[in-house]
Amino acid sequence: MPLFTIGISHHTAPIEIREKVAIARTEYANRVNELCALPGVEEVIILGTCNRTEIYCLSTDTGKSELADWIHRVNDIPAGHLEKHFYSFEGEEAARHLIRVASGLDSLVLGETQILGQLKDAWQQAHDAGSLGKVLDRLFQHTFAAAKSIRTNSGIGDHPVSVAYTAVVLARQIFGQLRSQTVVLVGAGEMVQLCGRYLRDHGVANLLIVNRSRDKAEELAAELGATAMTLDELEEALPQADILISSTASQNPVISHQDVKAALRKRRHRPMFLVDIAVPRDIEPAVSKLKDVYLYTIDDLQQVVDENIQQRNKAAESAGIDIDEAVTGFMRWLYGIRAARTLKRIREQSHQFEQGLIERAVRRLEAGQDATEVLEQLTSTLTNKILHLPSKRLREAAENQDYEVLKAADRIFRKEAEAEDE
Repeated sequence: MPLFTIGISHHTAPIEIREKVAIARTEYANRVNELCALPGVEEVIILGTCNRTEIYCLSTDTGKSELADWIHRVNDIPAGHLEKHFYSFEGEEAARHLIRVASGLDSLVLGETQILGQLKDAWQQAHDAGSLGKVLDRLFQHTFAAAKSIRTNSGIGDHPVSVAYTAVVLARQIFGQLRSQTVVLVGAGEMVQLCGRYLRDHGVANLLIVNRSRDKAEELAAELGATAMTLDELEEALPQADILISSTASQNPVISHQDVKAALRKRRHRPMFLVDIAVPRDIEPAVSKLKDVYLYTIDDLQQVVDENIQQRNKAAESAGIDIDEAVTGFMRWLYGIRAARTLKRIREQSHQFEQGLIERAVRRLEAGQDATEVLEQLTSTLTNKILHLPSKRLREAAENQDYEVLKAADRIFRKEAEAEDE
């Protein structure tokens, strides 16, 4: 089965579309099991981030159409509605795409480092769910090593930039120095942790961590020297927020239009800068209509990202050779596996022929027939049986003018001396 990937990302769809197909972490095991049960689909890893949802698998042509249908079906989206937003890659191009993604070359913020950790997390989830097979395991392990080498050689990570960092840069552009601002971080995941560290590095002294779990909030607050609160205390935290950055795993908004409207009254309409870097969104879109509120979603961050794009593009160009080498290395292994499987089938079939012919030859020898005649018939019959199917396929190739098959057969069966003379 060929390697195959299908996905949707910030390159092909706005946030309103991406959040419809986002897969919650709690649903991961069920989803990969559903995919593995589809006809023509084997070995599955799902990569889900704020900016992309991608399925990596081994799939037949039947399986490819099943995957697209499945994405529509499980998300209650009419068949074909998302077709223009999908991209897909097969074989070598699928491997190339994954290595580019892992190296940060396909990210919203070119060269960002978070994606590699997210890929490792996806690999672990697939491993735990039992959907990881020999080919995808090798592909992802190969990709992790290649991405590390590519980042080092290209220098694309010399100036750290991530979605989290971009949110902080945007806040600085609006407020200037951040030392006197009160910042509320909603959530305690990787994005929020990175934001918190960047904010602390930029001198923010008054930092509140609001999270569903108080233990996680307190753990992060202890690292950052912040105050821990729970979502139940959000009403108390919001009026204090000059800046709020939210990234939770909630499937529904955690900050409503009414919440922000009430906070503005208590702030006497001092402006609030809100950044929603969650998918699905944490802040109701209607909040953007409120006066004195500046709401940015993850898509809006592209405006800040553009400032770094020229330098990052130069590094990305220099990574091309390393990517080619990484792809070639994996495909060499993959083709080796396929060749080994083919050879195994040939040997098994030949041994089956041998066993039956040997038994027949022994019976003829025991009956007193001439040994030379028996051996000649044995070898002739064995040769004919082994060559029957290849001969049939070659005739079909000739009739269909399939010159690639004919050239491959000629190369395989040509005498060694003749091949060396090419």
